[in-house]
Amino acid sequence: MFDDTLLHEVALTLFPNIGPQLTRQLMSYGGSAKNVLHLPPGKLRKIPGVGPATVAILTGAERTAALNQAEAALRKAEKDGVQILFYTSKQFPARLKQLPDAPTLLYYQGTADLNHPKTVALVGTRQATDYGREQTEKLVKGIASHQPLIISGLAYGIDIAAHRAALQEGLETIGVMATGLDKLYPPAHRKTAEKMLTQGGLLTEFPFGTQPDKYNFPARNRIIAGLSDGTVVVEAARKGGALITADLAQGYNRDVLAVPGPLGSPASEGCHELIKANKAALYSEPKDLEQLLNWDAALHLQGKFKGPTPYDPADFTTEEFQLVAVLQTATGREEHLDTLAWKAQLPIHTAASLLLGLEFRAVIKALPGKRFALL
Repeated sequence: MFDDTLLHEVALTLFPNIGPQLTRQLMSYGGSAKNVLHLPPGKLRKIPGVGPATVAILTGAERTAALNQAEAALRKAEKDGVQILFYTSKQFPARLKQLPDAPTLLYYQGTADLNHPKTVALVGTRQATDYGREQTEKLVKGIASHQPLIISGLAYGIDIAAHRAALQEGLETIGVMATGLDKLYPPAHRKTAEKMLTQGGLLTEFPFGTQPDKYNFPARNRIIAGLSDGTVVVEAARKGGALITADLAQGYNRDVLAVPGPLGSPASEGCHELIKANKAALYSEPKDLEQLLNWDAALHLQGKFKGPTPYDPADFTTEEFQLVAVLQTATGREEHLDTLAWKAQLPIHTAASLLLGLEFRAVIKALPGKRFALL
């Protein structure tokens, strides 16, 4: 038997003309997807934003069709080892939950933690030059010590170069798709995608069977931007998907960097425009990315950080020691929870849980106003 809750959650996302915002509105009033799908017409009509057409869809033959499609999706997901994540799930990426236009359902196949402490997107033109591919490889190699999750769109050019460079460096990498997981696009990247399933993963908001419709790609780009703490545009012409991703990232208050290219190169015109318009910071070396994302303030995974310490890294998990390292370099050796989580590149809920454990072990102390300090 399938999880009855997930069955109704998947079904709720399969109705025509019911997008993420309306789905959240329905959930806020119904309490659960199952409740929503069993509300009588009179109660549905009282929900703001729900008109007669939506009521007819939710209570008519479309409801049975959606439940049948959801059951088929769950069967396929179970067979293929795919996780289906509704936005209320603990496994749903916390970075995406913050977005006003976040997807309500994700299909995920892979091994990487979608709430990885350090994430960066590398995007660019499909017509990548040798220079662009070389810079992509150098960039990935230059930040490999941080063990970040590399995110891109599995497309030709810079995207696939980023994925392959990450695999080469032993980093996990996520490909965000504009299709269903069973409709890999482009097919030429299948071998790389298969390797990513054991060293990262594939992610999409589109149901099984979804073809690479051109309108899906801008939607895909918002997930790339939203999943990432920073987006680096390696090469981009004056128009293209990479610039859309950069604009989205900036709109989400995420950092954007652009790699300058040879003067006169059409493949770098978009990067130069981003830098000139102050829409992106200039990337010239890994330190630029580290400083902008504050990775230099956090602990490198090899156990290196600035300044002496009385603490033995062997006594802590990597994430715990990142928090200790941040507090050591903080002014007055105290910091607010939000700032601590940001500097350590950890989700707030993860940082809060780890800090509680460190408090019990008498490593830190909690101060008023969600501030923490070393003992």
